[in-house]
Order: sequence, then C-alpha cells, then structure tokens
Amino acid sequence: MRTALRTALATAFVAGVVLTTPVLTAGAAFAADGPAAAGSAEVRPTAEAAPGAGTAGEAAPGTAGDAAKGTLVRTETLLDGTIAKIYKVGPAHHRAELFSQGAPAGVLDAVTRPVAGNDNGTFFVLFEDGRTFNWDRNYLPGARPGTYRLADGTLLELARKDGRYGLQKIEDGKGRGFTYLNGLRQVWQYGKAVVVLEHDGGFAAYIEGSAKQAAPRPVEKPAPAPAPERTPGPVVTVGACTVRQVVPSGFPGWKVTLTNDLAKGPKAVLTDDKGEVRGSVDRAHPTGGQGGLTIKGADTAAPRFGQRTQGGDMPFSWTDFPKLPKGCAKDSAAPAPAPSATTGTGTGTQGGQTSVVPRGGVAAGAEFAPEGGSTTLVATGAGAAVLAAAGLGLVSLRRRTAAARG
Repeated sequence: MRTALRTALATAFVAGVVLTTPVLTAGAAFAADGPAAAGSAEVRPTAEAAPGAGTAGEAAPGTAGDAAKGTLVRTETLLDGTIAKIYKVGPAHHRAELFSQGAPAGVLDAVTRPVAGNDNGTFFVLFEDGRTFNWDRNYLPGARPGTYRLADGTLLELARKDGRYGLQKIEDGKGRGFTYLNGLRQVWQYGKAVVVLEHDGGFAAYIEGSAKQAAPRPVEKPAPAPAPERTPGPVVTVGACTVRQVVPSGFPGWKVTLTNDLAKGPKAVLTDDKGEVRGSVDRAHPTGGQGGLTIKGADTAAPRFGQRTQGGDMPFSWTDFPKLPKGCAKDSAAPAPAPSATTGTGTGTQGGQTSVVPRGGVAAGAEFAPEGGSTTLVATGAGAAVLAAAGLGLVSLRRRTAAARG
C-alpha cells in the first residue's frame, strides 16, 4: 500500500474513498447551492529527502522553514502510514509533502482550490485553507452516467460531455448545473460531502463529521407505471329509460361519456384529462365536431359510437352504446290502419250497406263505393272487358238511380 501510494503520487497518476476526522475546522466559503471551486491534483516528487514525523531536525510547527515551502503547520500520519507535512504558503495556498518510510513520496499543492491523491481507493484531500481528509474505500470506480445517492442522501448526477465527466447536484428534482473534469481528478464539496471525481468516471465521497459513510450508490429509475387498462366503465341507469357509460377515448388519458336515452337518442361527449369537453355528437348531429367523433345508427335501437384520432383513411374504432333497460325498447313497427272494406272473396259492410265482391278476374277491375244510399257497381279496365266478352249484359246501376231521383 505504501509503495503504491508513493508511486502514484510521484507519477501524478492519483485517483479517489472513507475519511479520518479532519485536522482543521472547515474555514473555506462554498456556494450554498453548488460545489466549491475545484482543481486537479498537482503531484510532483520532492526535491530533497525529509525526515519522518518526529525525527530530529524537523522544523517545529509554526516556525519558518524553506521560503518556497512556507510555514509548517502540522504533521499527519495517514491511514497507510504515510507521513504528510502540511505547510502554509499563503492565505489560499497550502502544500503537503508526503514521505513513506522516510523517503519522499510526493507533493500536493492546493492553490485556491482543493487537490487529491488516490492510492488504490485510499484518498488524501488537501484544501487550499489547510483542511485535510484521508479515507479508505467509499469509492465507485468507473461509474456510468446516471444519478447517484451519497451516504447523507445528497443526489448527484454524473454525465459525460466531449470525453470529460462532470457532476451536478440535484435538488427538488432539478439539476444545479454541471461542472466538468479538468485533468485527471478534481475535488468538489456539496454541503458536508467531499467528492473526488476521476477521469474514468469513478468517484468517491466522504461525509464530513458523519459516522455513516458509503460509496455513491446508483439511483434505480422507477419502473414506468403500467398504462391504465382501457376498459369501459359500468353501465349506470340515470333515468327511467336513460343509461350512461364511460369508455376510454382514442386519445391517451381522455374519455368518452356515452348516453342512450329513449326519447332523446344517443349522445357521446369527449372530455380530456382535465375534464374539459373537447367534442360531442348526438342524434341531431351524429357526425363532425372535434375529436373525430361519429354515431352510426343514431335512429335505431342499437346505435354505435365511433372515433378516430386522425383523419384521412384512418378507420374508426367502434363501441356499442349501452342498451336501454327492458321495457324501454322503442316499438319500430307502425300500427296497421283499420280496414275500410273487406277485400278478397266474401262480403263486407260499409255505411250500413252490403257490397258483393266478385271472384276472380272481375274482382281485379271492380271498385265499390256507396252513393246515394245505394250500392253502385262500376266496371272498369280489364274487368269491363271481361264482362263484355262474357256477354253478361251488365247495365250500370248509375242510370237507374238517376232516373229514380228525377
């Protein structure tokens, strides 16, 4: 582990995850709704050997050392035994010189922004104000773009653009804006969460002051809600001979209310997902209107509702109107008129008089009508021709009646 950290720092191939308690109290100012300024880790080998922590010749904290190094403020022992000497170079500039088994292992310079080193998942972060964080694990290597939840519940979205990875914080379902990587790795702070992002998309997080630590976890996208079943509702009786039913529309989320009334006939009303009426058809206006609505058989006992969401040659989808209750069926057969005379063979009465109905071909050409209280027989058409041909000597009674009156 020590050799790996020393090698990683010395070659500037350091990457980033579980922290020890920070040595200094947080003093840098960060934006309330966004990450702190970030920088890539600047790691370079030390120019000269330095003694290990507590060895003779080491500059005491607070004393002036090499002007280029700044003032030594403290010495730390990291989780893997590496010694870190922390120097204050300026108000927003701190340097960490690292030593492994007394040999120089590298330098981290935090100038106006934090830097980090990563040794196989063990991270050391130095802030420009001198704060340090050292943790092991809490690392998700090679993460894919998506949404991740940190141990404190913070939601971060990882994305890739132009070959670079970036992060943004998600609050109230909205992103705060991406910040993309500039270098091998960068450090951001979101509230109490210190996050290190690697060039391959892997990233680690430490929650400052929290006993609960964990690697970022991907947030599983909820499965899409199943589409509501497009089944008709129940048939409801709303009057003595009026029924109603709600059926799905061809437009997603919309519905159609079908009403069948014995007196008024069928009616269909289309409403959208907000309950606003978008079109209707009825017996008087069975076609047209908005929403591609139509009624077939609006004057029959079995009307059908049709709808299509597009025009042209798109076929209609058809739904039967609810049937009227028993006893409400409209009688479509017209009553037969009362006979005024008996036709065919036999006798009939009209106006209290009796008429004799001839048989056969004579009947086909005979007309009977009352006149002056007497029965008048008029032979016309084919009937007259038949009578003449038969030599029956039929004499019209019309003349006799007229003579009697005169």
